[in-house]
Amino acid sequence: MVLKRLLLMAFAAVTCRVLAESPQGELCHDGYWEDELCCKGSPAEEPCADICSEAQPCCDCCLDVADDLYMQGYLQALIDLHYHEHCVTICYECGIVYVANLPNNCLVARSIMQFLADFPGVQCVIVDQCCEKCKPVVHPTVECDCCKIGGIWFPQSTLLYQPMIADPRQVMFGGAYRFHDQVLGSRVGVAKFGDCFPFFRWLEVGPLCGDAQIGIEAGVWAVFKFGDKNLEGTSGDKVALINADYLVGVPLTYAAGNYSFRLRPYHISSHLGDEFLCHMEAPADFRVNPSREAIDFFTSYQLSEALRLYAGIGYNFHSNMTFPIKPWYVEYGGELRLLGHRNLFYCLYVQPFFAFYIRNWQDTNWEFDGTYLLGFEASKLQGLGRKMRIYLEWHDGFCFEGQFSKLRDHYFAACLAYGF
Repeated sequence: MVLKRLLLMAFAAVTCRVLAESPQGELCHDGYWEDELCCKGSPAEEPCADICSEAQPCCDCCLDVADDLYMQGYLQALIDLHYHEHCVTICYECGIVYVANLPNNCLVARSIMQFLADFPGVQCVIVDQCCEKCKPVVHPTVECDCCKIGGIWFPQSTLLYQPMIADPRQVMFGGAYRFHDQVLGSRVGVAKFGDCFPFFRWLEVGPLCGDAQIGIEAGVWAVFKFGDKNLEGTSGDKVALINADYLVGVPLTYAAGNYSFRLRPYHISSHLGDEFLCHMEAPADFRVNPSREAIDFFTSYQLSEALRLYAGIGYNFHSNMTFPIKPWYVEYGGELRLLGHRNLFYCLYVQPFFAFYIRNWQDTNWEFDGTYLLGFEASKLQGLGRKMRIYLEWHDGFCFEGQFSKLRDHYFAACLAYGF
């Protein structure tokens, strides 16, 4: 046991570093700032605030130094496991966690702070760049080598530009069952497969000291019609593949503070299903090739912890001559998340959400095309990482399935999805 504590003390001494001094404050759980002169004041507006419980820790109840170092080493190991790309340093004393070197990305910083605050035995989490409480155990010559690295290969914890979950062409894994689709049929199933694979992330880029990242994303959306009586077979319910869309893109993203940006060139093509072509009554030249190459630029702003807004503009610089598409389009939307809580038994963050996504395309005379979602999501880390989503979807606008995309459409759907 003595040897174990000595090893943990040595580990804590290495992981706790002295960083540049910055102002610090505290934030109670009910969302009010505190400082040395006052308690509850006006509601907090800072995105990356300290988190404290109402009952402040008492020095008479503190653990001894060895137990504090044990807890410090354990918490540092958890932070390195889940947020290893950000080189965050923590110090622990008497139930208080002092956090240094938080990333300049408020979504990630909030997630780190909440992760520490939810840990049993932690009463308060304070942003403390100088780590004054840890000075007695800090070795003066220790430096953080990982923070000198200019970038990270294959980052996995999260995306710098968070997905726009109500976008009908957001890459993710999942499925949906549509009711009363006005274009494709009264009973339609959708299977979607896709993900984003980051290649490299640059750290502290530009005057805002944000992070930049490049990767590749790919997705497939396959649409099936159920109960097609024209199909031959012996089964009760016939299923026909109507259409499949394929997308590949190279997103370049940047995030600093509450802002994030995405520049993405991409290709998308659409292909009618074999069963649909074989059993439909249409001329041989009915099939066209609605493929295009485009580039878009989107900006996202985290207005508050609950509300995120985004908007972008795109340009189709090439489309197939059998299905010409006008070049310009604008798209925008938002997401609202409220009443989230952590389920300690399952160690999951559960969060209800509402999201909307509006498209105005020159190809459809700039008419409104909207998708609206209502459901909940569950994840291991608050606001970050991959999430499981169960939601209801309402679409009113145009069909976005290949060569049917210029037809007016609306439908209701029940969906299950997994992704960032």
